[in-house]
Amino acid sequence: MDKLEQYQNYIEDLLKEYSQFKPSYGDVEVQLVFDREHKHYQLMTFGWNGNKRIHGMMLHLNIKNGKIWIQHDGTERGIAGDLLELGVPKEDIVLAFQAPARRKYTDFAVS
Repeated sequence: MDKLEQYQNYIEDLLKEYSQFKPSYGDVEVQLVFDREHKHYQLMTFGWNGNKRIHGMMLHLNIKNGKIWIQHDGTERGIAGDLLELGVPKEDIVLAFQAPARRKYTDFAVS
């Protein structure tokens, strides 16, 4: 299995795992969105909490130039740690939610 396919499988498996955790409030659904062709992966939440509409992104990752870009991480534990535990090297993970100028201060890839 090549690196790209391995990273796609890692991301999909992790998002499937995260999707099992349902919000403890309201009538909220969790939905997986996988676009293998364009290499984008999202975990969305939507529904209602009383009269308040819930619609948002919990996780958004994509693969670009052989690296995993974490565009948004709304989890408590952080998906970067999960990727590291699976063996993804830090130089293949970009914390894209950090400003480009600040990324050099992390242990992860800059771009």
